Amino acid sequence: MSDVRSGSNSIKKIKTIALNAFREAVRDRILYNLVIFVLLITAAAIFLGDLTAGQEARTIVNLGLGAILVFGTFISIFVGVSLVSKEIEKKTVYAIFSKPIGRGEFITGKYLGLCLTLFVNVMIMGCGLSLALLFVGGGNLAFRVWGATLLIFYQLVILTAVAILFSSFSSPALSALLTFLIFLIAHFSTALRELSATLGSSASEFLFTALYYLLPNFSTFSFAANASRGEFPSLALLGGGAVYTCFYVAALLAMTILIFNRRNFK
Repeated sequence: MSDVRSGSNSIKKIKTIALNAFREAVRDRILYNLVIFVLLITAAAIFLGDLTAGQEARTIVNLGLGAILVFGTFISIFVGVSLVSKEIEKKTVYAIFSKPIGRGEFITGKYLGLCLTLFVNVMIMGCGLSLALLFVGGGNLAFRVWGATLLIFYQLVILTAVAILFSSFSSPALSALLTFLIFLIAHFSTALRELSATLGSSASEFLFTALYYLLPNFSTFSFAANASRGEFPSLALLGGGAVYTCFYVAALLAMTILIFNRRNFK
């Protein structure tokens, strides 16, 4: 009975921290500016479509999904690396841990709060993209882009966990740089692995194969080109991507909590 009560209290603490993190992120004006900017880019695509000989819808899909990924990535990296470091710099972390709040609850709550922020922003961007497609008569694509949008959200959720992991032991600037490098490698991991196989070097092949399996593989989630042709991700891809994301995030959060527990804030 006491274990159930303890688990319930822990969930309440995580929920409180997550909602506070969400409110803090929403108060940051850069989030609103990014959303507005993406909506403006999507609107501009309507006019750019006139130059593409009847390919307005495909142009909007490619540009819109690309914008969602790029600006979502900036939110994941720059807000993600500051979630923990900001509390440490302002010394509010001392007041937080003076209460009956565990470090694992703190990290998990902060992470979920940013994921909620990302979800809201991705939804707004996705709605803007769908409205632009409906405006140019691409009603079929307006609904099919949501599969690709969900796959982008999977990437952002993993990238946020990576950002928080680095921020648990490094400076914000270095954390942002390392997270961005992981983002680039994750998108080209398949191509790098194939390239290493053609080099004839066993060392390079071993290195890139290890990176392929250890680092997140975002190339699997790249579906923008398919979405522009009216394709929708299979349930196997969506479901498998969700399972992959959950396990990868769980591993990253476990590592973050382990590192964060060893930090001395005295």
